[in-house]
Amino acid sequence: MSSHPTVQPGSFLTLHYRLSGPQGEVVSTFGGKPATLSLGTGELAPAVEARLLGLEEGTRASFELAPGEAYGERNPDMLQWVARKLLDDLGLAGEACTVGEVVTFPTPDGQATYAGAVREVRGPGSADGAEAVLFDFNHPLAGQPVSFEVELIGVLD
Repeated sequence: MSSHPTVQPGSFLTLHYRLSGPQGEVVSTFGGKPATLSLGTGELAPAVEARLLGLEEGTRASFELAPGEAYGERNPDMLQWVARKLLDDLGLAGEACTVGEVVTFPTPDGQATYAGAVREVRGPGSADGAEAVLFDFNHPLAGQPVSFEVELIGVLD
C-alpha cells in the first residue's frame, strides 16, 4: 500500500506541466513557478485531467493524446473577421496588425478574456474597402496531437 496520495476527481494539485503540439511547446511551467489547480474546474482539458487520475504524488509522466482529443477539432466557425474600428474601440488595433500575433479580447461583460490569433489582415484596398482582421479563436492545439508531460509535486484531496 502506497503512502503517497493519489490524484482523485476534485483533487487540488501542485504540478509542473508541458503541453506540446506538432509545432512545439505551447505551455510549460517547467523551469518556472509550478501551477496549482483543482481538477474539474476546466483549467485543463478533460482528456488531460483524465490522464492525471490515479497518479501518485511525486510521479513524472508523459502522455500522447490523439488529434482533437485534448482540445477538440478545429471549428471553422471560430475563424472570424473583426473590423479594425472595433479593434480601435477596444484599444487593440496596434496589436492586431501582424499575422501570427495573439490578441487578448475582453468578454462583453469585462469579467474575463479570450484570445485569438491573427490569420489575415485586410487593408483599405480590399474589395469592399473594409479594414478588418481575420482572427482564429480556436485553441492553438485544437485538432492537433498533443504531448502532455507532468510532474506531480503535491496532491491534496
